[in-house]
Amino acid sequence: MLTVHGDIRSGNCLKVKWLLDWMRRDYRWIEVDIMTGGSRTAEFLALNTAGQVPTLVFEDGRPLAQSNAILLHLAEGTALVPHDPYERARMWEWLFWEQYSHEPYVAVARFQRLYLGKGADEVEPRIMERGLSALQRMEDALTDRTWLVGDAVSLADLALVAYTRVAHEGGFELMSFPALRAWIARVEAAFGIG
Repeated sequence: MLTVHGDIRSGNCLKVKWLLDWMRRDYRWIEVDIMTGGSRTAEFLALNTAGQVPTLVFEDGRPLAQSNAILLHLAEGTALVPHDPYERARMWEWLFWEQYSHEPYVAVARFQRLYLGKGADEVEPRIMERGLSALQRMEDALTDRTWLVGDAVSLADLALVAYTRVAHEGGFELMSFPALRAWIARVEAAFGIG
């Protein structure tokens, strides 16, 4: 059976859980509380030397880290990975962008506000500016399309919905992003996210 080490509060961990649930895969979830150093124990660092969640452990004991690498591995051969090489590359483009230009701002603002208790004035303005820029890029991309890539839901949608759907917890109000809000509802419905 697959084992996922993750913190249920983390969007990066949730997207792995949502994919496994969507695929109806059996797995064991081991909660790792990152706020109390759970990813810094000797036992966890033996699985993932970076000390980050999520970490997937295969039946044979091999670990795999980084949420989008886990998604790509698990979803290989499913309809969530476009067959067309260009569309597949566009999906990868969104996955890489998510970890470099979206998550470091939208998720970090959320973490600081929700879990560290910082006020709006205590979050670095650059984080908020770049988070808004990321959300605007998504809004622009979704203004005339249903999904981020191609004509069907893909891993790009799953990866990006994780923190976008809770952006308000970081101080990003989505009222001025109608295409983004409609997309969130479609992705949640596609994956049964409540």
